[in-house]
Amino acid sequence: MRHSSAWLVQVWLAFAFSVGGTSLCIAYLPVDAWMKLSLSMGLGFTVSSTLTLAKTIRDQHESKQLVAKVEEAKVEQLLAQHR
Repeated sequence: MRHSSAWLVQVWLAFAFSVGGTSLCIAYLPVDAWMKLSLSMGLGFTVSSTLTLAKTIRDQHESKQLVAKVEEAKVEQLLAQHR
């Protein structure tokens, strides 16, 4: 399935606004620099783990589709042999 250009723009803009907005809020918090750094590291780890989770879920979905296609081909081959 191919995504439209509008969808891709919307996804990237949402990502940029969410990370940018959160980063801006962290930068202007009235706290010490070490606390801002800690929150920034937490944001970075959250974004990283979210991307990793999304990739893992996609890979699992694709592997299930591949297994289903292989099993379907085997069934079709068996049916063709017995016709």
